[in-house]
Amino acid sequence: MKRLLTDARRQDRTVHREAHRGDLEGEILLPEIQREYVWKPTQVAKLMDSIYRGYPFGSLLFWETDEAPETRDMFISGPEAAPTKPPLFLLDGQQRLTSLHRVFTDHPGAQVVFHVENQKFQNQSAATQRDPKWVKVADVLDQKASIMRLAQRLLDAGSSLPDHEIEERLGRIKELRNRRFVMEVLKGFPYEEVAEIFVRVNSGGRRLGTLDLAMATLSTRWKGVLAELQSESEHWLRHGYGHIDVNFLSRALAGVVLGRGLSVWSHSKLRQTSDTDLERGWEVVKRGLRRLIPLLRSHLKLTRSDPLPSMIVLIPLVVLLGERRDDTIDPETSNGVIYWLLLATIRTRYSGSTDTRLSQDIRAARQEDPVRSLLEGLNVESSRAEVTERALRGRTKESPYFFLSLLVALAGNARDWWTGTEILPDVGDAPRLEHHHVHPPSTLDDPRFDKGMINDLANLVFISGQANKKINGRSPAEYFPELSDEELRSHLVPLDEALRNPDGYQRFLNARRALLADAMNSLLDRFRPPFLNEVATENADPSAGLSLDLALYGGIRDGGRIVFTASGDGFAWAGSASMAELDNAIESARVAGIDSDVTIAGESVPVEMIEDSLQVPIGPFLVTGTPEEWRAVFDRELETSQPLSALPPIDAKQWDGNLTKFAITSTD
Repeated sequence: MKRLLTDARRQDRTVHREAHRGDLEGEILLPEIQREYVWKPTQVAKLMDSIYRGYPFGSLLFWETDEAPETRDMFISGPEAAPTKPPLFLLDGQQRLTSLHRVFTDHPGAQVVFHVENQKFQNQSAATQRDPKWVKVADVLDQKASIMRLAQRLLDAGSSLPDHEIEERLGRIKELRNRRFVMEVLKGFPYEEVAEIFVRVNSGGRRLGTLDLAMATLSTRWKGVLAELQSESEHWLRHGYGHIDVNFLSRALAGVVLGRGLSVWSHSKLRQTSDTDLERGWEVVKRGLRRLIPLLRSHLKLTRSDPLPSMIVLIPLVVLLGERRDDTIDPETSNGVIYWLLLATIRTRYSGSTDTRLSQDIRAARQEDPVRSLLEGLNVESSRAEVTERALRGRTKESPYFFLSLLVALAGNARDWWTGTEILPDVGDAPRLEHHHVHPPSTLDDPRFDKGMINDLANLVFISGQANKKINGRSPAEYFPELSDEELRSHLVPLDEALRNPDGYQRFLNARRALLADAMNSLLDRFRPPFLNEVATENADPSAGLSLDLALYGGIRDGGRIVFTASGDGFAWAGSASMAELDNAIESARVAGIDSDVTIAGESVPVEMIEDSLQVPIGPFLVTGTPEEWRAVFDRELETSQPLSALPPIDAKQWDGNLTKFAITSTD
């Protein structure tokens, strides 16, 4: 009988009507199960391009109900009018509808422009602002805009197209207002069933991740959960830990309640969780954070969350500390917690198979001896981890050792050069953490020094932009005399004057790596559990001695090639790939979770999303990392690309041996 009270109807609407309906009539609301608006300007421009070309862009799914579910704000600007009729709750299509609204209303985050000659859409940039042949889409969509006047403006700017062709192309943009699409409206369904529909609609094509789906399910099981999470997130933002956001708290809560990381089945398990278990789990999360963050502040001087390479590494520790009954934490446990965090960071514990690893670590955190169990997961329960100079060779700011280099600088009370200010100020006056080169790149403009050597971790110090201006491209031989020995020593900079000129640069890197390695080992030794005091040492980083160098020749649009050079004990390998093909595959995985293939060294290899990690076989390595980490490495290569004409000949061979997991953040 229930189905007799429910229905789903289809309606045909125009883009302009729906894009404006939310703020003009107050008719469209977002239920709490919806995620935030996440589209980037490039995606908005691609949406406009698809509509312009007549491509299908899907329907919108709404829910009409007399219930009053918890809602969240829509990410639009404009007046919030009271609805003139019962509101519709948007279940599927938020990203598209919000993007259209932003384009139509000239939102700062959707400044889409159109090049009338090559019919290309993109977000406004300094280059498009200087070129009068680009026209803002919002100007064309304006009801009062004159196509003839806009066309004349483009002709005056030197467009080579005839006036009727310009008017036709601008008219097609104007007609976007009248492009029709289908909206489906569900009526009479209860909230719990609508949440199930939401999960099913958004899990088929991986447009939402497991975290989004778990969040949707949590909101149906515990009304008002979003407000609880936002309140806790705002608390930590005020205390410098802004990365403890709603997403982190959702994952932590699911981890406590389910006892594991997220999977595609998590939402069904969460739906079966009792209110009592959810409330108890939330108290564990809050209690764990209020015990863990003070430890990070007192033991590591980590006053802010932004330097942390991974926030997920905190979740097992939240479980461990939050489920302890006693309010006091003994020194052995607190030290062991910090020791595991440092080693998990060095070993890039969560660079691949994130939720599988998280499941293992949550189980370990609940054992009778949780620190020992967590260390067993890192395979270091019977050996003392040691950082070697060799492990630091070729590392850059993307490496986890960059985080450790900050911690040892903080431990040595390092301060900014010349200004004497803290290198990691507290939340009250917290600018962005900065780092700069000891030997400026301008002093190393020599064929002896490639970009990897110039940007080596051992050539980076945590000083401000103001201090870097004082350096002003000068050699250390020139500006070091202005600093005291203690100012240099606290940043682990060698004092040998022979290392201050380019001729001594390689020896400078070796000397500073030795100082950094010693300081990192001292930091580890401070927190090492007593049961590891008498055991043998082993390298803290299993990838020590392995390297993967990247070098880009050309760019994405000119047939550029990215060259990979891998080496290790007893092997060497080289290969290359099309930068455009690889970049497209990475973006498809990052934006839509779509797996694909690329050709590397003449062999087609998969680009796969495994949980939250992107994995690509490159020669002897299975290279892993989050999509954001891959994007950061690609951006680094694009900034330092060499001309395509400089591409060297490569003796590429397919790799037929075993693959070793290698973090993308450890590439050079």
